[in-house]
Amino acid sequence: MRDGYVVAVVGATGAVGRQAVALLEARRFPVRELRLAASPRSAGKRVDGHPVVALSEEVFEGCDIAIFDVPDEVSREWAPRAASHGVVVIDNAATFRLDPDVPLVIPEINGPRVLDRPRGIIANPNCTTATFLMPLAPLHRRYGVRRVVACSYQSVSGAGQAGVEQLWRELRAAAERGEPLEESLGSAFSHPIVFNVIPAIGSVRDGGHTSEELKAQAESRKILEHPTLEVGITCVRVPTLVGHGVAVHATFEQTPDLDEVREILRAAPGVEVVDDPKSGRYPTPLRAAGRDPAYVGRIRFDGAGNLAFFVVADNLRKGAALNAVQIAETVVSLQPGLRPQPARA
Repeated sequence: MRDGYVVAVVGATGAVGRQAVALLEARRFPVRELRLAASPRSAGKRVDGHPVVALSEEVFEGCDIAIFDVPDEVSREWAPRAASHGVVVIDNAATFRLDPDVPLVIPEINGPRVLDRPRGIIANPNCTTATFLMPLAPLHRRYGVRRVVACSYQSVSGAGQAGVEQLWRELRAAAERGEPLEESLGSAFSHPIVFNVIPAIGSVRDGGHTSEELKAQAESRKILEHPTLEVGITCVRVPTLVGHGVAVHATFEQTPDLDEVREILRAAPGVEVVDDPKSGRYPTPLRAAGRDPAYVGRIRFDGAGNLAFFVVADNLRKGAALNAVQIAETVVSLQPGLRPQPARA
């Protein structure tokens, strides 16, 4: 057993939890002991050869870091309980994202914020927010973003395994019938998703916004530390498996130079420019699936004088598990007091 940290992954049997386990290994995070926890019905399963136990206080005794990927109500109860054991909690739920005592972190953008965590919790942003802020943040530092109008194209895996299963089920049914479906064949989406798009994600709130859209608005302001940023976004579910795309039209305080914009984005950590549309080179969800970067292209000025671009990222990786593991990496690199524990003799 090697020196390192005692790390727990809570919600380890879900798609994001499994990705987190794989990424901890792939990125060689210094793990001395890995503890996997989930609901009682998942206890006894194994993820990458590691046993899964039912979530309990014992999971956090002597633990250094815990990555949570659980429903909001589970996070609301268990994240503070884990933090009370002195654990650094990295939470993928929406529960604490807007809490002023909980930093909301994308390491490439505001990594040092991980040190400012009065509640012991660090929040992971919404997958769509993370996707479009990866290119927007470095441009904001140079030009000062004032207003963003965007539309997201979000894959079915953003709705969990139920969303993936519904797409496949409907695809098979539509192929057998030889025509589009009229009714949904699952619980993930209220309308058919195959051969369709659904322009509402989450619950509809006062004013006509959805909860997903309100998350993107509030979270982008918090991460960029820009409370007056104007954000208008429409979030749309599309029949792709993995990868969220966002079409962004941004207004800045200073007029961007397109050549400099491309230079800034090429130099931005975690961003890869794919921008040669005449040759058919631009970002697509298939390109992003299973990969770490946010891919950006179609960089141009729109007819209204705004800077426009299209960005895609794997919603299970940069939109969730990868960002969480990067937060853990940032914590151990910036916090001298959190020392790796020696291997047991």
